[in-house]
Amino acid sequence: MIEINNVSKSYNTKGKAVDSLNITIPNGEIIGFLGPNGAGKTTTIKMITGILSADEGSIKINGIDINEKPLEAKKQFGFVPDNPDMFLRLKGIEYLNFMADIYNVSGELRKQRIDELSGRFEMTDVLGDQISSYSHGMRQKIVIMGVLVHSPSVWILDEPMTGLDPKSSFLLKEMMREHANSGKTVFFSTHVLEVAEKVCDRIAIINKGKILYYGTVHEMRNNLKTDESLEKMFLEMTENE
Repeated sequence: MIEINNVSKSYNTKGKAVDSLNITIPNGEIIGFLGPNGAGKTTTIKMITGILSADEGSIKINGIDINEKPLEAKKQFGFVPDNPDMFLRLKGIEYLNFMADIYNVSGELRKQRIDELSGRFEMTDVLGDQISSYSHGMRQKIVIMGVLVHSPSVWILDEPMTGLDPKSSFLLKEMMREHANSGKTVFFSTHVLEVAEKVCDRIAIINKGKILYYGTVHEMRNNLKTDESLEKMFLEMTENE
């Protein structure tokens, strides 16, 4: 579970990038985080993960305050950033072992998880290659694998399907559903509204630092008295704002 209580963040005197945000991301659901460029999505995610500190308010991961107990809170989640170009000089297997070391995953357990993840993502044959030689999609997959190697209960994914081929994208969505169905948390941002409509249990729409809507797509249609797609409702809502 992620609890965001009255959180605000400003970068300058021109206004708040995130303004008095209140939202709870429950266990057992996939929550999509939507918004135009510059709406406050990345800032929110960076505050949830402890990369940025909020100016006001509190953020708790499974009941642990990210500011008061940052290391303990960070053990609760896995974070996939929107840019997979990292640790390029390492081989794939070196990166996975590095991530397993950070989270104190035992040798036997890490081998089991690495074998499982590399098999599912069809990366077994390239784990001995440097990440710099990987395509963008392969880099995205190795980052996702590194995030999942310690089996975090909370997944925080920033545009996770970017660069993935259709098969890998389908697999990740399948894994997200498995994770949520096991009673755990999936929170991900995306610009692909068709994916959000099909995959998410609920969506949160942010614009100009404020939450415009949080609920199911079905509830949104009822509220707006329409049968339009999520894409059209999203565009109307953000443009009117």
